[in-house]
Amino acid sequence: MTNQRSSQSPVHGRGAQSGAVPVRFGLGVREADGDWLDERDGLDGPGPKLRTTVTEEHAKTIVSFNRSPDIPFDRSINAYRGCEHGCIYCFARPTHAFHDLSPGLDFETRLFAKPNAAELLRATLANPRYTPAPIAMGTNTDPYQPIEGRYRITRAVLEVCLEARQPVTITTKSTRVLDDLDLLAEMARHRLVAVGISVTSLDPRLSSLLEPRASAPAKRLAALGRLVEARVPAHVSIAPVIPAITDEFMESILDRAGALGVGSASWIMLRLPYEVAPLFREWLATHFPERAGKVMSIVRSVRDGKDNDPGFFSRMKPQGVWADLFRTRFRLACRRAGIGQVKIDLDCGGFIRPSANGQLSLL
Repeated sequence: MTNQRSSQSPVHGRGAQSGAVPVRFGLGVREADGDWLDERDGLDGPGPKLRTTVTEEHAKTIVSFNRSPDIPFDRSINAYRGCEHGCIYCFARPTHAFHDLSPGLDFETRLFAKPNAAELLRATLANPRYTPAPIAMGTNTDPYQPIEGRYRITRAVLEVCLEARQPVTITTKSTRVLDDLDLLAEMARHRLVAVGISVTSLDPRLSSLLEPRASAPAKRLAALGRLVEARVPAHVSIAPVIPAITDEFMESILDRAGALGVGSASWIMLRLPYEVAPLFREWLATHFPERAGKVMSIVRSVRDGKDNDPGFFSRMKPQGVWADLFRTRFRLACRRAGIGQVKIDLDCGGFIRPSANGQLSLL
């Protein structure tokens, strides 16, 4: 285990409370050096502040293709690995184990950036065998997490997409998406983009515990309003819904989004794949010990008695009384808020195959 901590000493400013490496990959066990009990009890003062580090990764490909029956896209781009937002519930955390790193604290402090992403995308789109279809961004880690402000990889990718008339969908928890509003508005004019912003609660303190480095809820809603004003198709995602923690905000989030003119909405029940489950349990024990049992009881009730259901066709479809209740509440709240089931129709017909070297064609 790495930096295992007691619930008496929460890790401030981060989502995960420890940095244990997963045992299912046979990784070596690591132990933190130092008198952690003294640190926990405050005998030696606070421990060293965790810093974020970024490693540049020169990838060979950037577009990932999938055949999953549970998601509405077959290709995606992730410009970064790991995410400084630190959302404790993030289903992508286990991917950090591929680097022999912890899905816990390493996932949100030891990041990877792919500065050649736009160049790789251009090469993919230039391939004569490439057939255009919407590319999803923000499916694994947030394309507008804090380090995007320095690297601007997401913006470079969007510039290539606009040039090639390649449609894109974006999911984020950051108001940094507005830094690219000029590009997004132009792409929207050609029906090339739709932006979803995930809002989990309206309580800034709760958000700071759940998603410590994501934008505050009020700012995310304001960003949705800016997107609507710019005529960029905007979608509000209540994801995830955490029973007995965030579900109380479902109706009010939809009311606020509807008042802003947001055209569509969705919700996703909390999922706890692999190492995310023990990290989430640890987070509950640290911040909400009095209701941890209730939360996990409801989670298991919608997943056939387990912390998680990894099966195709069922993993995104919680079952049972609680799941039915959330579905009904969501449907009624959308109706009251005037939010319909708007289908986002992006245009693939205007695709212009770019040259592989970035030079304009003379023909």
